[in-house]
Amino acid sequence: MIDIPLNRVVPLGREMDYVRQAVESGFVMGGGPFTERCEKLLQDCLDVPRALLTTSCTDALEMMALLLNLEPGDEVIVPSFTFPSTANAFALRGCVPVFADILPDTLNLDAADVEACITPRTRLIVAMHYAGIPCDMDALHAISTRHGIPMVEDNAHGLFGRHDGRPLGSFGSLASLSFHETKNFSCGEGGALLINDPALIERAEIIREKGTNRLQFMRGEVRKYTWVDFGSSYLPSEMLAAFLFGQLEAHALIQERRRHVWNRYRTELGDWARSHEVQLPFVPESAVPAFHLFHLLFPSPDARLAVETHLRSQGIYAVTHYQPLHLSDMGRRFTGEGRSLPVTESSFNRLLRLPFYTSLDDSAQDRVIAAVRAFSV
Repeated sequence: MIDIPLNRVVPLGREMDYVRQAVESGFVMGGGPFTERCEKLLQDCLDVPRALLTTSCTDALEMMALLLNLEPGDEVIVPSFTFPSTANAFALRGCVPVFADILPDTLNLDAADVEACITPRTRLIVAMHYAGIPCDMDALHAISTRHGIPMVEDNAHGLFGRHDGRPLGSFGSLASLSFHETKNFSCGEGGALLINDPALIERAEIIREKGTNRLQFMRGEVRKYTWVDFGSSYLPSEMLAAFLFGQLEAHALIQERRRHVWNRYRTELGDWARSHEVQLPFVPESAVPAFHLFHLLFPSPDARLAVETHLRSQGIYAVTHYQPLHLSDMGRRFTGEGRSLPVTESSFNRLLRLPFYTSLDDSAQDRVIAAVRAFSV
């Protein structure tokens, strides 16, 4: 029986009080006081001009495609080692995802391979910060500038991570966040769109409100609202925003606890990893990670499977992660049997994620550490 899960969401602040307040207020649809509080907190903490809560990170990515006026046939460079939404949000608009390889240390986009992917039809580069460890934003920004191609961030893993002192999510013209159950901060299902280009704010508000200028109406800026643009229902309810605000309000405590768990894994498994040729997460000197997950990269798929099976026999749930998108059924529709991505193909089935959540206490983590160290791969 599994008694140490991969992930667990536990209220740590006033989440339930805020949900009750939202219900008792009678304002439970989206766009109310708790939505505004969440957005202001994100804007202040990340130093971004505008944050808009969404129903998911996927929806935030879909809003990006609309905001940037991407058209059928436009090419969008994305990592193959990521969640399908990173590509699917743009494919839904008729764009062609072009899959780039990753670096063997951070498992983030390889900037040199990104540049090799650029063609006259390239319209966007999507940087995804795997495990909350920053991409090489200097190299990617240089490529973006040199070729005149916008860059955005899929920051589903990286909230409160930093590169060269700047918050992740503040580099691209747009960035997405996730508040899914598995993330550092959760309301079950949720996300946000971060807007760093002020020229995109007004239209982003309209797209999120089903293509209407309802938000301008709510602020008293227009006498009535109507359909003015493309859009969809991307606004979460106040009950979700209320729970999320309780989480975000406790962000310092949550991040400190996760830092503690992350550092204990790195310290306690360091000698074992070196002696078994297992790679621990690599953090560049310029980076502060978001402490989203902790993974082990084994020398072979067989070694990873053996440790995964061993941990589950001890009641510990450890799992692999992304399957390469370029090898998926959908991915092959865009790539055929063509381009090889050697680092992605070598890494994905050697990776194992250990249990990692804010309420993971030392005694439970000690069990995980002991179970890993007892196994000789």
